[in-house]
Amino acid sequence: MKLILKETISTLGREGDLIDVKAGYGRNYLLPQGKAVLATATNVAELEKNQAEIQAKIAKETAIAEKVAEKLQAINLVIEQLAGDDGRLFGSVTNSDICAALAAQDIVLDKRQIILPDPIKTVSETPVLIKVGFQVATEVVVKVVPLSTKA
Repeated sequence: MKLILKETISTLGREGDLIDVKAGYGRNYLLPQGKAVLATATNVAELEKNQAEIQAKIAKETAIAEKVAEKLQAINLVIEQLAGDDGRLFGSVTNSDICAALAAQDIVLDKRQIILPDPIKTVSETPVLIKVGFQVATEVVVKVVPLSTKA
């Protein structure tokens, strides 16, 4: 089934792309959700007419994503967490914790943009992949340190 994407979908393509998907996926998900339209002759002609506008929008989104990626690369992310003497954390550092630490440094991201295969459970420096846009990702080193307690 040939469709035209109305919005960017990370697994399929960018807005305005002509894609070929299985009929069930198109009929049951993409079309009812309004994420795509059928690639009829009129829709393809309209796509070609609006191509410059779509390309400008994509360029703007990519520029914003690259700017955020540069900002993330310059950041030093340190998270304090209670830990035992052996370096294991009481609890773990998850996507939400990293997202909150970034928000404290004026970088607002969705926790789903932070790709962390497993929660961090030890005091360490861990590289974390952050997807900031379509095919724009950066790696940030998250340093987990023991919480300094004053007794």
